[in-house]
Parts: sequence; C-alpha cells; structure tokens
Amino acid sequence: MTLAGFEVDETPHNMDGLLLHAWDGSERVEAFISRRVMDSWVDPRQPSRTRRSLLRAQYNALGKLNLAAIERIAVSKYQRGKAFNRQHPFVDILLSDITEGEETLELL
Repeated sequence: MTLAGFEVDETPHNMDGLLLHAWDGSERVEAFISRRVMDSWVDPRQPSRTRRSLLRAQYNALGKLNLAAIERIAVSKYQRGKAFNRQHPFVDILLSDITEGEETLELL
C-alpha cells in the first residue's frame, strides 16, 4: 500500500485548501491540506486571528514547490491505514502530521 503520481488539483473545486491526487495501484486517492493548516505551516508564529490567509493560487503554488515534502507526509499517514486515518483512502493532512514529520516548507 503506497501512493505515487502526486499532483496538485488546479481545477475549480469547493474544498478550502490544497487538494492533491495520487494513485495506490489503480485506485485514485485524494490528499488534502486545509487553508488554515497551510497558513499555519507558512507562518507558525503568527496567530491565526491576525494572519492574512493564503489565496488558492498561493497554496497551489506552495503545494507544487513542496510536493516532495507533502508526498512524504501523505504517504506516511496513508500507510498507517484506517486506524490512524479515519477517512482512508482520503488523506486529510493535519498540522500535527506536518510537525510530526518535521518537514519544512520552501516559500515562494
């Protein structure tokens, strides 16, 4: 059980954050990082109530720039299975997943 072929979804969608698609064999899997999680990952020192939120084009660009790091986080969570990922095979990447993985974000 592993994911491959990650790509950022740049089509119009109604999810408020970074949506990615990957494949587990022939099964398509979605991974998601909410806008608020992306905002916190970009600037963890800034309180959420005073932080300016990223726009879709910005978090999509950040997603592309950091696709390898996001892929490592998503694969790690996906491989833990349903016990650690209640929405399996959908991977909802939380801030705790990012900090646990100690991934740093390369900024634009």
